[in-house]
Amino acid sequence: MGKGIRIALFLAALCVGQRVPAFAQSEGALTVSGYGDFRALTSPSETAWLNGGLSKFRYGNNDGNFRFAEAVAQGDLRLGDDFSVVALARAEPEQRIGLDLLEGYVSWHPAAAGPWSWSIKTGAFFPTISLENDDLGWTSPYTLTPSAINSWIGEELRTIGSEGIVRYDSGGFGSFSFTGAITCCNDPAGVLIADRGWAMDDRPSGLFSDLRLPEATVKLFHLGDDRTPMFVEIDGTPGWYAGLGWQMAGIGKLTVVRYDNEGDPYRRSGAYSAWDTRFWSYGARTSWNDLVLIAQGLQGQTVIGTSFGSSYTFFQSAFLLASYDLEGIGLEDWRASMRGDVFQTRHSGSSLTNEDGRAGTLALSWQGVDWLRVTGEWILMQSRKNEYVLAGFASPQASQQELQLSAKIFF
Repeated sequence: MGKGIRIALFLAALCVGQRVPAFAQSEGALTVSGYGDFRALTSPSETAWLNGGLSKFRYGNNDGNFRFAEAVAQGDLRLGDDFSVVALARAEPEQRIGLDLLEGYVSWHPAAAGPWSWSIKTGAFFPTISLENDDLGWTSPYTLTPSAINSWIGEELRTIGSEGIVRYDSGGFGSFSFTGAITCCNDPAGVLIADRGWAMDDRPSGLFSDLRLPEATVKLFHLGDDRTPMFVEIDGTPGWYAGLGWQMAGIGKLTVVRYDNEGDPYRRSGAYSAWDTRFWSYGARTSWNDLVLIAQGLQGQTVIGTSFGSSYTFFQSAFLLASYDLEGIGLEDWRASMRGDVFQTRHSGSSLTNEDGRAGTLALSWQGVDWLRVTGEWILMQSRKNEYVLAGFASPQASQQELQLSAKIFF
């Protein structure tokens, strides 16, 4: 891990100073951008889920009050007017391999032909589901920590395959879009939502990393391994997702997505099983003057085969986010955001792992210069889960909070 930390600090050191100007967007031009993220924080006393606990946040009792969170760099190579190659890498102390890739894909995006346009990308990338995480490094420009929904999407889902989008601009009735994708190598998707439940963190899984399962769940179900890879192909069957969108200037955007990894819950590869995971996602976004409103709901199920039959986990979550640019009240370069989340899981086998929860997030950010963004964030989460007692919690009812101050230095 020492080598990984040195790489991360080296990348972060590049961030000091003004943002590097982008190269001209012409054939063969390369644009590189990124950031280093440094934080001061207070976290819950319980062990974070990344370290085998059931605490709901990125940090827990094994973490100090001052952290180098991560360094992220994105390269965009333009190969003519229609083609580009994108790679997104991250270095951070929690990655066992030090430096990992979050995305890497080729994009083909021809110019519009009348009211019609389309694009295709192939490689490994985040699925087109989130209306919240649209900033550099698949982060949110409103809060440090995304919603429970988009935390989970970053943790468990990645499109390793191809996605196509067809758009039609109808003029007075707005623009319509259809998204379709064929994916592979996401067969373990569902293991975290089933074995750990919902969480809220801003650390999406790297393509070549594995994740730790909660120690309490490993002992409860006598699991053979406490770590699981996220992006492997187990059953040889491709998954898919498809979505519809509508957008109109001055009104907003609506989306609906159906996702199905087509996993065979009785297929295994070594110690790892495929999960059959499917869900619906609904999203809406609008703005009025300096106010942005985003809402999203997600509902689905995941299934794993056992020697006693099939074990089902039903999951659902929703959030509403409001973000206000404070320039309208004379505070230039400041933005205030607040979000409310609710979430739930239900298991067919053991009620110990059922959970219900809600969370509130407040964030205030300042970006008076291009190369620096300072964000303060407070999250309060209340959740109930009988399994908490097995993990050393005082009771099945947990109230946790996390306070963070982040300085992102961009390059």
